Amino acid sequence: MFLGPCAMGCTASVILFEGLRRVLHRNCGYVCKPELEAAEPAEEEDTLSRRESLAITPPAAASSVKPKVIEPLDYESVLVQRKTQILSDVLRDMLQFPIDDFQISILKRQGRTLYSSVPDGAEKRASSLLVQECIKTYNSDWHVVNYKYEDYSGDFRQLPNKVPRPEKLASHVFEVDEDADREEDAASLGSQRGGVSKHGWLYKANMNSAISVTMRSFKRRYFHLTQLGDGSYNLNFYKDEKISKEPKGTIFLDSCMGVIQNSKVRRFAFELKMQDKSTYLLAADSEGEMDDWISTLNKILHSSFELAMQERRNGELHDDDELGKTDISPGNFQDSFQSARDIETKMRSETRLKLFTLDPDTQRLDLSGIEPDVKQFEEKFGKRVLVSCNDLSFNLQSCVAENEEGPTTNVEPFFVVLSLFDVQNSRKISADFHVDLNHPLVQSMIPPPGIQINGGVDTPHGEMLLSELLEGRLQYPRKGVFSVTCPHPDIFLVARIEKVLQGGITHCAEPYMKSSDSSKVAQKVLKNAKMACSRLGQYRMPFAWAARPVFKDASGTLDKSARFSALYRQDSNKLSEEDLFKLLADFRKPEKMAKLPVILGNLDVTIDNVPPDMANCVTPSYIPVRPFESNGPSNGVLLEVEEFVPCIAKCSQPFTTYNNHLYVYPKHLKFDNQKSFAKARNIAVCVEFRESDEEDAQPLKCIYGRPGGPLFTKHAYAAVLHHQQNPEFSDEIKIELPTQLHEKHHLLFTFYHISCDSSTKKRDIVETPVGSAWLPLLKDGRVVMSEQLISVASNLPNGYLSCQEGVSKHSSPEIKWVDGGRPLFKVSTHLVSTIYTQDQHLHNFFHHFQSMQSGATRPAEGELVKYLKSLHAMEGHVMINFLPTILNQLVHVLTNASNEDVAVNTTRVMVHIVAQCHEEGLEHYLRSYVKYVFKTESYLTSNSKTVHEELAKAMTSILKPSTDFLTSNKLLKYSWYFFEALVKSMAQFLMESGKVKLSRNQRFTASFHHAVETLVNMLMPHITQKYKDNLDAARNANHSLAVFIKRCFTFMDRGFVFKLINNYITCFIPGDPKTLYEFKFEFLRVVCNHEHYVPLNLPMPFGKGRIQRFQDLQLDYSLTDDFCRNHFLVGLLLREVCGALQEFGEVRQIGIQVLKSLMIKHTFDDRYVSKSQQARLATLYLPLFGLLQENVHRVNVRDTSNFHTNQNGRDEHLASISTATPQKPVGNLDNSLHKDVFGVISGTASPHTSTPNIGSVRHADSRGSLISTDSGNSLPEKTSTLDKTQSASALGSSMLRCDKLDREEIKNLLMCFLHVLKSMSEDALFTYWNKATTSELMDFFTLVEVCLHQFRYMGKRIIARGGVMHTRLHQLGNLENAHTFNHTSCHGDADACLLEANVSTEVCLTVLDTLSVFIMGFKTQLCADLGHNPLMKKVFQVHLCFLQIPQSETALKQVFTSLRTFIYKFPCTFFDGRADMCACFCYEILKCCNSKLSSIRSDAAHLLYFLMKSNFEYNDRRSFVRTHLQAREGKEGNG
Repeated sequence: MFLGPCAMGCTASVILFEGLRRVLHRNCGYVCKPELEAAEPAEEEDTLSRRESLAITPPAAASSVKPKVIEPLDYESVLVQRKTQILSDVLRDMLQFPIDDFQISILKRQGRTLYSSVPDGAEKRASSLLVQECIKTYNSDWHVVNYKYEDYSGDFRQLPNKVPRPEKLASHVFEVDEDADREEDAASLGSQRGGVSKHGWLYKANMNSAISVTMRSFKRRYFHLTQLGDGSYNLNFYKDEKISKEPKGTIFLDSCMGVIQNSKVRRFAFELKMQDKSTYLLAADSEGEMDDWISTLNKILHSSFELAMQERRNGELHDDDELGKTDISPGNFQDSFQSARDIETKMRSETRLKLFTLDPDTQRLDLSGIEPDVKQFEEKFGKRVLVSCNDLSFNLQSCVAENEEGPTTNVEPFFVVLSLFDVQNSRKISADFHVDLNHPLVQSMIPPPGIQINGGVDTPHGEMLLSELLEGRLQYPRKGVFSVTCPHPDIFLVARIEKVLQGGITHCAEPYMKSSDSSKVAQKVLKNAKMACSRLGQYRMPFAWAARPVFKDASGTLDKSARFSALYRQDSNKLSEEDLFKLLADFRKPEKMAKLPVILGNLDVTIDNVPPDMANCVTPSYIPVRPFESNGPSNGVLLEVEEFVPCIAKCSQPFTTYNNHLYVYPKHLKFDNQKSFAKARNIAVCVEFRESDEEDAQPLKCIYGRPGGPLFTKHAYAAVLHHQQNPEFSDEIKIELPTQLHEKHHLLFTFYHISCDSSTKKRDIVETPVGSAWLPLLKDGRVVMSEQLISVASNLPNGYLSCQEGVSKHSSPEIKWVDGGRPLFKVSTHLVSTIYTQDQHLHNFFHHFQSMQSGATRPAEGELVKYLKSLHAMEGHVMINFLPTILNQLVHVLTNASNEDVAVNTTRVMVHIVAQCHEEGLEHYLRSYVKYVFKTESYLTSNSKTVHEELAKAMTSILKPSTDFLTSNKLLKYSWYFFEALVKSMAQFLMESGKVKLSRNQRFTASFHHAVETLVNMLMPHITQKYKDNLDAARNANHSLAVFIKRCFTFMDRGFVFKLINNYITCFIPGDPKTLYEFKFEFLRVVCNHEHYVPLNLPMPFGKGRIQRFQDLQLDYSLTDDFCRNHFLVGLLLREVCGALQEFGEVRQIGIQVLKSLMIKHTFDDRYVSKSQQARLATLYLPLFGLLQENVHRVNVRDTSNFHTNQNGRDEHLASISTATPQKPVGNLDNSLHKDVFGVISGTASPHTSTPNIGSVRHADSRGSLISTDSGNSLPEKTSTLDKTQSASALGSSMLRCDKLDREEIKNLLMCFLHVLKSMSEDALFTYWNKATTSELMDFFTLVEVCLHQFRYMGKRIIARGGVMHTRLHQLGNLENAHTFNHTSCHGDADACLLEANVSTEVCLTVLDTLSVFIMGFKTQLCADLGHNPLMKKVFQVHLCFLQIPQSETALKQVFTSLRTFIYKFPCTFFDGRADMCACFCYEILKCCNSKLSSIRSDAAHLLYFLMKSNFEYNDRRSFVRTHLQAREGKEGNG
């Protein structure tokens, strides 16, 4: 039956007034409504279970159908064809690549030294290929390819403008939190959200104005703070704790102006100042209680003031609304509506946040995908230790001056040699640091070098150019900087003390070991010392030694508390390193060390950490290090001491500076059986470095000198042992080798008998030659390093180098050998060089290639392959040391290879080197090489081979099935290096050849395009088929290929790159294992993160006309073939996500996460910040609407929690609604209204009474009221323009899955949907709505409604229990590895609640914006059938949903404004025809009138009043409604 307008209006008003009367009758500020049990119908549960059990389509069943292949557009051709359209587009920057996308830059190599470590002219003097290439490496600058927008090519977390994290999110008030707040802390501030309850004993003063207040005026009373129904507070006081009785008095806090401390009359007193200027004086028992009361009362006063101001503002707003909207006549209705819409839009746009800002993924600091910064090669040191030598003093002291006027010092010169020894590994790990701590008077006892016997004035060697200033400051260094790569507690700093040669060690040490009166002894020793210094000043003898530990632990903590041990007398029979290691092994055994003879004295040496800003330091080669003060103190120079790094790969680093030192260690001379010389006992060894064996050849001045002498000298002497025919030596001679060594370079050892007898007859004869030995430095082209036993000759004829041992030793009449030519002299050498190698394989490779180039050897490719293969046996540390030089040479060989075999074997060596670096954990050196060092040769001719093409071909050959699978697996696993080299080669080729100026399809040859395509095709089966055998290799190859293809967009034909992507993706099919889905989406994630992803997708119109306006664009809201072709990357991604949704959960999550991350990146990309740019971006993701509509039955899950609890203060358990379950027809309102409906609204009815049936409304879900016979099912049959069956089959599924998605999947998809909805223009929205069928519109609003449910705020109690928090923390990741923003002093629940609250509010406002746009443009459709049509019911249902689920105070204010606009716009819906919508609306509004929050109650009352007033105006101001209501009220009263 049809009801007229009057009857309809009457019925609606009856409902409103009756409900309102019941609410007011309670006379209560708010009502805590008991929980209503709402059972789901059994038939709905059965339907759901049947659907879920039958809906899942096994992936295997779908795998037989392969996705439809859509060929991408020819990108370059499209750009040419639509050039005018692109240039005329306002947002043309979103359609074009920038011109200066990349560039090649040369960075000046900045070493840490003041000038280059490579000697002047070294490159010209070098003749060896290895030496030449090493010097070229150390002299070359860095060559870098800079991508201007590279910062935008990563994940959204790596954007240059970091994703904003709000410093302080708004704190939203929810009614659902009221009980939780009250229960959480009864004594804390709750304001209107739960109240404050406090009680306790206080003293109250009798404030009689006629009597002054004294201590006796105070009476002890029990005070109880209570909150009234209107939210105000009273402070009642009683004589005892029985507060159930009437209070003795009351202080009304709504009249209180403030609470302050007042201790003038009594301690711990405070004062309440009232509005009438009266006061209450109270006092507590302690200061803590007083502070607690004052704090609590002030908080109450502050919150009450805020509430009053809020209500005042609300009142003013509603008063303004009523004044402006009283007249709703047709003439001014549109103007008033437009004004209202402007107001609500303005209000909603204030302080809005981007939805993705609130997404937990954006707040999580995920470092997993961030590549480490690639640094330039630089010198690296281990743990650096600053050793400061302060003093060496012996007990035997005196004044050494002739006039005995001067300080007391040691009576003779002593010299200290410091070095580090590793007892654990029995290695000496540093060079010697020579220190002269003698007083200048003592130093003067030794005559200058120029007047020494057998001496001579040295002339500077041509290679060493040092300023006189630096030479002067290095005369007496006292501070040394040691470096230890592998620190541990068994490393010792050993000090060896030497003195001027005088006699036997025991005899010389005896005076220093006595503690008796030493003045006479000192004078005697001084006299002898002066005599010895004048004759033998240049000769040393061992005297003592001491040691101390350096580190406390293996982490490098210095043992600063340790001191040097006692000074132990040196044993002449224990000078070797082996003997020293035995002594150090017993160092921590006091019982053994106590047996050693001790010399009375003290060595003061301290160790410390090296400060980072240390100045005035020089390298072991005497090169000043920045910062260096040229006018600094003369003794302030720090000398770096060379470290002998272990020969293992993990401790090695690529050489970056020129260094060429040789350390010579004379070990032992066996002269006890020699018959050539009459006397040979005090034997000194003189070491020289010569470049010729000619008779007049001079030694080179390249030996590092000792303190006090020149920095470089021609010869060095080892310490002399007195009366020893078989002396041992412990000296270290350091030599600066020439840049280029040849066969004539050798060490010459000359042995002298030193006469220690100072008698008159023998005083002039000091040195007597007793033989010579020589050691050629090169053997088979390499520097001799092993320990050598060599023969000693008694004479030194011209051309002595030709008399080699075993060849002419006995046959040459010119040489006379000592002791029959037996090897009498043991010597070892240690090479520390960055231009010479000891590795035979590396040396042979460079030597052979040099021979081939010079023509000395006929170019035989087989021989070269043999030497290339031998490089696999190269030692690991050598490989790392010479890494840049080796790789540069291999690249040179690759481009000069005359056949494929050489190229393939060259690439195999590269694979081996790259694999070794990774296995040693040193892959960062490879990254540094590719980025800074790798440089292709100049492309002078068009016929020259390119690195990128040759490398691509060689990689393809290695990946062929017939080749070595171990090498191919390594190539796959570490393919990133080769792809990076390919990319850099391509960039350098384009810039150097000038082809970067050509169009994309003309830049590279067809052969290179073919090589790249073949390489990608060869990689496919290794990744998609053999991943089980080698998962890591396949995963790495997939990622590296993606990075390579992404970078190809910068250089190559982009249409060609699209085809590569398409070919690769077609290798994956539906039903693949999870691993392959991970590979596919990782590939898409990387490619889609390209910095110019947006221009690659061409977000512009693609119509048949010549030029189209964007406003005329035929937008695609589904994945049509044209969309996927024209917007290839985004179309491909959306198709793959759509396909993933048909798979199992883990796969779905992977696909959804990639899509969401990409959209988050667009949101925060500072290149696209304007609203128009974001709207243009949104058009690329409009097919998301169609995708979600296909899966609306799987997304429509509204039960967001397993907790059946009181939500929104109104007992609403939001159960999941089966979208396929038909609803019952709506009956007549008068027959369906239950008599207790108003009791339920006001809270007076029993919760267990039958549920009111308002249009088949269940209180468990009052949304059911909106399902009418017009709509039938909640999801009508689809008649979409998108052929979903075709779409599903195109994606490879024979049928769509119907199982529900997981909660997180739904939320992520809906977050993307809401972002598009919020970003897209109103024109695009209207276009979509106009194109959509009725069923599609219904699906759209179903999605909108699900958004409200899925992002609903669950309340603090549930979050604390873990309902929502568990999921959030799962998203946020492990708390140990993730950092979330923090708005308060605590983590966890507070942050989660704040995030949930803001997300819920922002979603609510976004949906309100969408509804506002829709009802503005579709008034005619909504008003059809007097507003009682399925579309209107659906739209109204969404409006009603705002009131049915928890909303924040802020959101509800906007909801009420929108509802008022809705009533203005469609009055016939409420006041004409059927009453079902009006009844539901009244029901929800009356519940809001019962809210715990005063602002909601006030707004609801305003809306209720407005509804009644509109009803009255709509019915031409007839009064029968009011008469009818009065009659009902009168009847109730009489009853």
